[in-house]
Amino acid sequence: MAQAAVLGANDGIISISSLAIGVASASDARDPVLLATVAGLVAGALSMAAGEYVSVSSQTDIETADIEREKRELQEMPVEEMKILAAIYEKRGLKPDTAMQVAKELTEADALAAHVRDELGIHEMNQAKPVQAAVASGAAFTAGGVLPLLVTLFSPVANMEYFLYGVTILSLIILGVVSAKSGGASVGKAILRIVIWGTMAMLISALVGYVFGVNV
Repeated sequence: MAQAAVLGANDGIISISSLAIGVASASDARDPVLLATVAGLVAGALSMAAGEYVSVSSQTDIETADIEREKRELQEMPVEEMKILAAIYEKRGLKPDTAMQVAKELTEADALAAHVRDELGIHEMNQAKPVQAAVASGAAFTAGGVLPLLVTLFSPVANMEYFLYGVTILSLIILGVVSAKSGGASVGKAILRIVIWGTMAMLISALVGYVFGVNV
């Protein structure tokens, strides 16, 4: 969950900063930049939430279909299903007799729960929750996107691109450290990767603003 929140915030920072830099490069006033930033933040958060909801809902549908299929198989071929369960435990290191005994006891207690957990790999902790995922995704994007929004509000208009770049890179470095530590990855590589790609996104946005922009 922490890793997903960091990634969502990272998306928010890079997306909104790149948008703000692109508009700032084509404008001598604060209002157009501010308007574009707010619109991008709202649209981005809603898009992230909607996309996550659809994705997790699809996962939920698949899990539900798998569980229903498992119910039918337990009714139609209970012996074969018990053997499947025993084979799973045997692969995990139990002796064949012990594995079969465990399978029998778990089947007697709650056959469906045992198969859902050990055969399908669906646990209560990782079971898909569409609304929760959508809210978390939208909130993480918003949390990241608020930072460039604050820069567009309070930084000097003349040098807004540089302030946006500086704050964004600093924020990305912090997020890179958090992401690396939470995932057990190399901090240096995480920072380098996130700074390079973030810089590329903002430079391209600025270039588009300079090339195609008209003062507004």
